[in-house]
Amino acid sequence: MRSEQYVLLEEEFGAHNYKPLDVVLERGKGVWVWDVDGKKYMDCLSAYSAVNQGHCNPSILRAMVEQARKLTLTSRAFRNDQLGLLYKELCELTHSHTVLPMNSGAEAVETALKAVRKWGYMVKGVPEDEAEIIVCRNNFHGRTISIISFSTDPVSTTGFGPFTPGFKVVDFGDATAFEAAITERTVAFLVEPIQGEAGVIIPPEGYLRDIRRMCDEHGLVLILDEIQTGLGRTGTMLAEEHEGIEADLTLIGKALSGGFYPVSAVLSNAEVLGVFKPGEHGSTFGGNPLACAVARAALKVLVEDNLLANAREMGALFIKGLRSIDNPKIKDVRGRGLLLAVEFHTDAGGARQYCKRLKDAGLLCKETHETIIRFAPPLVITREEVEWALERIVPVLSE
Repeated sequence: MRSEQYVLLEEEFGAHNYKPLDVVLERGKGVWVWDVDGKKYMDCLSAYSAVNQGHCNPSILRAMVEQARKLTLTSRAFRNDQLGLLYKELCELTHSHTVLPMNSGAEAVETALKAVRKWGYMVKGVPEDEAEIIVCRNNFHGRTISIISFSTDPVSTTGFGPFTPGFKVVDFGDATAFEAAITERTVAFLVEPIQGEAGVIIPPEGYLRDIRRMCDEHGLVLILDEIQTGLGRTGTMLAEEHEGIEADLTLIGKALSGGFYPVSAVLSNAEVLGVFKPGEHGSTFGGNPLACAVARAALKVLVEDNLLANAREMGALFIKGLRSIDNPKIKDVRGRGLLLAVEFHTDAGGARQYCKRLKDAGLLCKETHETIIRFAPPLVITREEVEWALERIVPVLSE
């Protein structure tokens, strides 16, 4: 079938909760993908950073196939030979003490919310059912009911109430506002080191260090959502490393499987996740042997293929090219590593028009918040491929 026929099938039989560009992809390799009509594109979205290791990475594929032939699922009613190894390797890479595996990023966030509430009652002594968690305006942590309960995006919240209580919202990047919101019932602060879905919003230098200090002074759990920023995307294993801090709970997902399988995890000091007792939290698929084998291979690729250093070097080249664009409609160009954004003024007619033109030129990216284009290619991208991308992006965005 041709692309148009696949699009019609989706429109007729699928729920209309997405608005994708009309390109129908059927295979991928590295930074490249091909549609059903045979046209080749460079992927500059990486499935929102889930394929940091490149499409169909052969090392991860090999691990997945080998494990799938042996054992895929046991549930956590029994142990398997992959879970303990993943725990050890994750802890060594991220300086964590304890790991709790889940499937999706949203499940990791929900796990953290439950853990810090229980920690607040058991350890900090907050009265039962009165725990407060501080979050940031323009956050994006997922789409479950509890998570959208503290979203400030009306698209995410309209028509979905009533909402889960217990959250306070402050401005991102404002450490003073965060400290002013703390009360005796506050148990945690949940924040993205860089707000990805909001448009690659980078906080002021020192912000993460300030909130780390304030959490220590007030006895709060610092939760960093690194589901999009972690695992090499910004040029370090975790984005927290740019300011030399360590969170109490760190949430990872997406690239934890290299795009092969839904895998997420909550990384913690021993105290917070220690509040969970058998039967209080879990997942049938969380920590299954197939997921663990895939995640172990995905982590190994990040390290052995030097993808963190490549993200730093190629990100510097990429952003230099983006900043060379001469267009008065561009408001800002920003980024860290290979998480980059071009923001247009509100009178520029929207960012989607540029995404469509770039698709026609053979490069795939996606707008966010109407005025921003996010560029986040797989971390395996080469210098020649960055230059190829810029040869198409610069003229299109200069229009």
